Amino acid sequence: MYTRSQPLIQFLLPFTLTVVCVLAARNPVTAQEWTRFRGPNGTGVSAASTIPVVFGTSDYNWRVAVPGIGHSSPVLWGSKIFLTSAEEAQGKRHVLCLDTANGSILWTKSYPFKPYNRHEYNTAASATPVVDSERVYTTWTTHETFTVTALDHSGNEVWSKDFGSFPTQHGGATSPMLHGDLLIVTKEPENADGSILALNPKTGDVVWRFDRPNPGMAPYATPIIRKTTSGTEELLIASTTNGITALNPQSGKVLWETGNIFPQRIVGGLVEAGGHLIATCGNGAGFRSAVAVKPGPNPKVAYQINKGTSYVPTPILANGLLFFWHDSGIVLCVKPESGDIVWQERAAAAMFFGSPVCVNGKLYAMSAKGELIILDAADRFNVAARVDLGEPSHATPAISAGVMYLRTFNHLISVGGKQQATKEVK
Repeated sequence: MYTRSQPLIQFLLPFTLTVVCVLAARNPVTAQEWTRFRGPNGTGVSAASTIPVVFGTSDYNWRVAVPGIGHSSPVLWGSKIFLTSAEEAQGKRHVLCLDTANGSILWTKSYPFKPYNRHEYNTAASATPVVDSERVYTTWTTHETFTVTALDHSGNEVWSKDFGSFPTQHGGATSPMLHGDLLIVTKEPENADGSILALNPKTGDVVWRFDRPNPGMAPYATPIIRKTTSGTEELLIASTTNGITALNPQSGKVLWETGNIFPQRIVGGLVEAGGHLIATCGNGAGFRSAVAVKPGPNPKVAYQINKGTSYVPTPILANGLLFFWHDSGIVLCVKPESGDIVWQERAAAAMFFGSPVCVNGKLYAMSAKGELIILDAADRFNVAARVDLGEPSHATPAISAGVMYLRTFNHLISVGGKQQATKEVK
């Protein structure tokens, strides 16, 4: 009991710490916001305010070498970074755990694999992991196997499940996601039967599965969750064959589906914007298209944009505007409610395979030749900065605890926050 003879802070401190701990336990993403591909629900948007706009190598917190190569993005929990890579010539895949403070590698878990045919721009480690307070989950593919693996935060394997063959033209890249007490994995190979799998994260056992044929191209979009106006939730999946599918995330039951509305391959993820669900499709010959769907039991195509949209990079909603970062470096800004063009400009003369993220009103995207382009997320085109990262990148930035992590072909870079710069770790 508090008495006037006690300092008030002495009385309140235990209570305050208890409240903080309870809130953190209930909402771990508050402190650790980047646990899956493109962060919270795949939006690509961070509330961080400590990421620099103009910076150089001397401003890095650290830059560390990563064995092998991969296009997956980092995911984070607490003071740990989780990343995948592959040394294809040696037939080895790695799950790496690094320390956020200095980039040192805390542990590596390696798996042998048989190299397989893939697209020249893909790698054997392009799927981004997903992490929770206990485990990190990865998907590994070959033409013969589709393996989902769970490791604890110390690098011990908890479980590993093989869900069968995964024949594709371009290789694997679809990232898993977590929702509640379910690990959601999409396994839709080329011209073969596919499945959406909901697994028990503790055991890898199948809680539910939704099987469907896929007589066409393999999709690569990571699912997202949509909360409806009535308060229910929908698990949304974009695919080339079936369009946009909404499933009950707890049972796998189909709630609604658009049918085939995409004329080409789905690679980039879904975006919820302006009352619509927006996804892009394309091909290597240059075809690009974005389709906006009014969701619900009777979904309808609201509008379509057939020029200037992205194919591999996922679009992003920022400051009430929808941005498509074209693979060739042209950025298209539209009004998400109507698809009306606000502006279209070239941000860089380079290819882009990673997706843009938004931090503090700025868009950050890494080009394939290794330049970080920073634009104003605004109704007027403006390049705020260009940063040479020193080597190519096909990855998407990650942001956590006010720090940005940039994955290039052979390195991981930390910048921003309150950390002090350290020397490069060899």
